[in-house]
Amino acid sequence: MSRDRYVDFLRAWAIALVVVGHWLITVLVRGPGGEITAPELLAVLPWTQWLTLGFQIMPLFFLAGGHAASGSWARTRAAGGTASGWVARRASRLLLPAGVYSALVLLAVGVCAAVRVDPGTLELVGWAMAMQFWFLPVYLLLSALTPPLHAAHRRWGLGVPVVLGAAALAADALAVAVHVPYVGLLNYVLVWGIAYQLGFCWRDGLLTGHRATAPAMAACGGVAFAALVGVGPFPVSLIRVTGQSPGNTDPPSAAMLAWVVAQVGLCLLAARAMRRLLDRERVWRVVSPVGGASMTLYLWHMLPVLVVAAAFYLTGLAPQPAFGSAAWWALRVPWLLVLGVVLAGVVAVLRPLERGLAAVHERIHRDADLHHPWPLWLGLATAVAALTRFAGQGFAPGGRLPLPPALGLALGALLVVLSRRTKPRDAEKPDDVLEEAA
Repeated sequence: MSRDRYVDFLRAWAIALVVVGHWLITVLVRGPGGEITAPELLAVLPWTQWLTLGFQIMPLFFLAGGHAASGSWARTRAAGGTASGWVARRASRLLLPAGVYSALVLLAVGVCAAVRVDPGTLELVGWAMAMQFWFLPVYLLLSALTPPLHAAHRRWGLGVPVVLGAAALAADALAVAVHVPYVGLLNYVLVWGIAYQLGFCWRDGLLTGHRATAPAMAACGGVAFAALVGVGPFPVSLIRVTGQSPGNTDPPSAAMLAWVVAQVGLCLLAARAMRRLLDRERVWRVVSPVGGASMTLYLWHMLPVLVVAAAFYLTGLAPQPAFGSAAWWALRVPWLLVLGVVLAGVVAVLRPLERGLAAVHERIHRDADLHHPWPLWLGLATAVAALTRFAGQGFAPGGRLPLPPALGLALGALLVVLSRRTKPRDAEKPDDVLEEAA
């Protein structure tokens, strides 16, 4: 089966909006003493929470990921490959770049802590560099669960996301109404897992076999979201806002589930027109590089903020109109443009590293199979725990180097990457290397 350009576009589009969204809500203010603070835009200007309806695009990221994983696992399974071998290949595609990124950031944190950089500033920077990490443990878990989830899909089809949806609603009800917060954590896997599972259904035609499916999903999801926000207890913001309880993303709520359904429906409605557009080579030449650099963009997109902060805010060169004024919003345009230029430079500098990691990944996984599966599963558990810790506390909690999660991520990544041995057998087609894990 040839690659679906629309699926690749969804991944590229999601990455682009994540990057721009994070940049847009990042606010830097230079105080009278030269200190830099970062007010929370969504909390200080509550009307901006409506903007998150356009920037919360992660449902499509999981949808595209499920579509790609479904095809990759189906080919591996047909060729006689094992679930453990497939999971190891997919997991290492995420953990190699994430591990290198974390190592470099932690090295910088260690140096800054050694030279006595202000702990508060270091903690803020460490949080900014880890704010996107929530996605990685969730996606690793869904990748590990892909074989059984796909088996359930082959047997029950659309019944699987329906059951997952009922479980997500029950978990959210317990978390919100009965105040059992830990049950709500299940929705990280349940809600985003529904989008992932719908990717399976989309690939197999279960969402496109009837003309009414897409508009029904868009309409029902939209109405449910409006009701849960307008009448129910949930806020409109689809991004976390400090002090907002209940929220919609930490963990995903019933309102986020409704948004998943609505967004998938809108995606299906746009598919035909977008595929015609993407068939134009000029358009595809713009989209393709973004998808190819998706992990690099996702991991490194906050580094330009630090570079620009040092160059323009610490030096006092950046103008400082009143926060939220018309002049301040007008300056968001050059802010985004400058960050885009810096990020392009970062991607160019990192391209040799990106190619080197791809080569290492292929060298490890070419003609290889698992010797024993236990290092893989132990490594995955350790890596997920470490990434979850980074996502929650950043790379410098309290302005200090977090050694336990750092060692945990290193150990977990090594166990996953080195859990294979050379064997004259490859269960995956060569073109599977083109499939992005995310």
